Amino acid sequence: MTIDIENEFNGEIAIPYEEIAERVVEEALESENCPYECSVELLLTDDASIREMNGEFREIDRSTDVLSFPMIEYEAPACFDGFDDCPELFHPESGELLLGDIVISMEHVKAQAEEYGHSEEREFAFLIAHSMLHLMGYDHMEEDERRIMEEKQEAILIRAGYTRDQKNETDRQGEKA
Repeated sequence: MTIDIENEFNGEIAIPYEEIAERVVEEALESENCPYECSVELLLTDDASIREMNGEFREIDRSTDVLSFPMIEYEAPACFDGFDDCPELFHPESGELLLGDIVISMEHVKAQAEEYGHSEEREFAFLIAHSMLHLMGYDHMEEDERRIMEEKQEAILIRAGYTRDQKNETDRQGEKA
């Protein structure tokens, strides 16, 4: 598994984002029984940049927390059947399945963690889990799709150890003092 992380965010990131991304991507792939080694691109950015991308690619002129750009069209969510016959889906050198790109606004991570009363680690992990499901063909446009995605997200986060009551490292250090 390869996660290529590009950090374009100019502010401080006080969470171990590489570790979180790796753990959640791994759990998401395992939860969907992905039979391949995979590659994911992750861009960390700010509200202004994600707003620009949201406008360009979705024609929505506002910032958002996360954007997902799947590289694969699935017959059904997480149905990896027949991929062996499609060499264009795989990186020519590593042989990894090219899942797609994830873009996260770190400003939204901080704001939403505060708004929802949980850690930035948990919020970042949630956005990775949510986006990974999109990269594997899931959506939430219909009520039944939304319910399925929510259940899967929560299961991934629990297995990865990012629960709603999980405190961030700063809080843990404060408790020890």
